[in-house]
Amino acid sequence: MSSRQKLIATFAIALIGLIPALSQAAPPTVEIIAMAHPPVQSALKPLREWLSGQAGKVRVVEIDAESPTGEKRLETIGLKGHVPIAILIDGKTAFQRKNGSAVNFVNFPAVKESPAGIRGDWLTEDVEAAVVEHLGKAGR
Repeated sequence: MSSRQKLIATFAIALIGLIPALSQAAPPTVEIIAMAHPPVQSALKPLREWLSGQAGKVRVVEIDAESPTGEKRLETIGLKGHVPIAILIDGKTAFQRKNGSAVNFVNFPAVKESPAGIRGDWLTEDVEAAVVEHLGKAGR
């Protein structure tokens, strides 16, 4: 085998070794678009704590909902008005639970401590399950 053939063979083997790394999907992105008010921050505390334990597996982006960037981002996903919380996983707020029911990660979580008029239909566990499902799809 000539030097050129050896070089080409070595290069081909190196490329084949890189294919699994190149084909691995990017980590899911979790966007938390939220107001900076204390009740909102308290409602998000359990989720943020769980996400901090997912370091390296999940990309987390925080946006102040009342900033121009936050208002614009909410508009791009079809939300207007007083939206205290919107959580997106890879750009989506709507997911399906394992039992088949729909859940939308908008407004406060559905817990008794949340304000009744702006209580959503989600729990922290729903967001966690959706993130874990995305991690599984990515082969992690």
